[in-house]
Amino acid sequence: MESLTPENHRRFHWSGWRNLLLPQLNRRSLHVYGSEVAVEKECIRQKQEGVFVIHPFSSLRSYYIMCMVAITFLNLIGIPMEIAFLDGNSGVGWEGFNVFSDTLFLIDVGLNFRMGIITEDSEGAILDLKSIRQHYLKSWFVPDMVAAFPVGYILLFAGLQYRGDSPSSRANKMMRILMFVRILSLVRLLRVSRLVRFFNEVEKVSNANLEVMRLFLRILSLFMMIFLLCHWNGCIQYFVPMLEEFPSDCWVRREKLMNATVGEKYSFGVFRALSHMTAISYGSSDTPTNDVELWIVMTSIVSGAIMYTVMVANTAALMTDVDITAKAYKNKMNHLEDYMTFMKLPKALRMRINSYYQSRYAGKWYDEKDVLKWVSSSLREEILINMCSDLVRKVPIFQKRDINFISSILQELQYEVYQDGDFIICEDAPGDRMFFIERGQVLEKNQFFQRELCDGDYFGESCLLTKEKHLATVHAQTTCQLFSLSVGHFQRILKDYPEIKRDLESSQQDKDLLL
Repeated sequence: MESLTPENHRRFHWSGWRNLLLPQLNRRSLHVYGSEVAVEKECIRQKQEGVFVIHPFSSLRSYYIMCMVAITFLNLIGIPMEIAFLDGNSGVGWEGFNVFSDTLFLIDVGLNFRMGIITEDSEGAILDLKSIRQHYLKSWFVPDMVAAFPVGYILLFAGLQYRGDSPSSRANKMMRILMFVRILSLVRLLRVSRLVRFFNEVEKVSNANLEVMRLFLRILSLFMMIFLLCHWNGCIQYFVPMLEEFPSDCWVRREKLMNATVGEKYSFGVFRALSHMTAISYGSSDTPTNDVELWIVMTSIVSGAIMYTVMVANTAALMTDVDITAKAYKNKMNHLEDYMTFMKLPKALRMRINSYYQSRYAGKWYDEKDVLKWVSSSLREEILINMCSDLVRKVPIFQKRDINFISSILQELQYEVYQDGDFIICEDAPGDRMFFIERGQVLEKNQFFQRELCDGDYFGESCLLTKEKHLATVHAQTTCQLFSLSVGHFQRILKDYPEIKRDLESSQQDKDLLL
């Protein structure tokens, strides 16, 4: 019987449903980590943490975000309706939904202390509990706690408390509680901030094209915010006269809506709100009859002006695309599409070319050589050391070498991207360069052997000294981000370091004698 070693215990601990906490393969995780192998390493890293933390790219996180978007939106629609129109007669179904929502939002506050985060300045997910806690407490904890105030529980307990009272006494007590709770319920509208945050999270967990999803969510969130603004305004139109117990000159009495259904009241309220917001005034031709109604109209007009401003600003941003690098990328892709159409390239090849550019530039057009020319030589060297130093030092012939020699090697590296199925090296082809794998997975094989290489590995190094043909074929199994070093550049560098050159040639001769 196999003993329960720490490693076996870890495997047992992470079996079953706990695997839902681990990152999954999707476009976003591959975009952040670069390859399937890197995502698997991230899974191992999370398992080694040994704590209950939900990874930002996990399946559980994806389903949870989708659920919270729906629940939050329903809350932002239903809460104003309940406050303004239901008048305490919401029914068992709505009371149950309120309790369920309040419970879910309280649980959400707790889960945020166990939710891994992705920040702009981090290379991967932050899974440390202390860092997660500090980040949440400094950001959204207080607004979330206020928005999660359990109003539904107050109504439920009040109803149970006064269940034994006489109908008239119970009604009076419940009316006082309801008036207080109606005002208190307004704090739950702060959940609109969560809706915006959840929309941002949807982009991170989505398996769709990143640029398309980003554009779709911007448009969808814009329309949802406009809808909520009109919806809230319509509810306010009825809510304020109700607080005043419907004065004789209020619009509700003028329209004879005192005994109307909730649908009719809501329809008239939204109609008045839209007429004010669009400045048409078709539905509010009568002059406001009191100060309160006057302020409601002015508020509607101002909110309408804000709505127009937001629509125009977002439409202009979508049309012009203020991101210069993204705009340049789109221009390049338009030229590329025109070229492919003119040359009548087959559809499959067009798709591979488009996929290459998406993998190579990720929707942002830039030139690495120009970027490196814009900084000082010391900064350029530091950038290259951070990007490639670990990759280069893994090769035996570069280990324990002079730092200046390594820096010279780094400055000659060329960044390349290969897609799944591309041949990087062909057997018996002239050996003109070697490769370092930053991200991705390749298969190296010939008639005698085959092996898989992934992040941090290298291949083709034998040609640097011998200038012989490649001994194996190498093709990409995933989208691969590589750095290459040409034989010509390497030989030119060796001329400046004669001692290293003699050492490498001596080592190669000894190896040839052994063979």
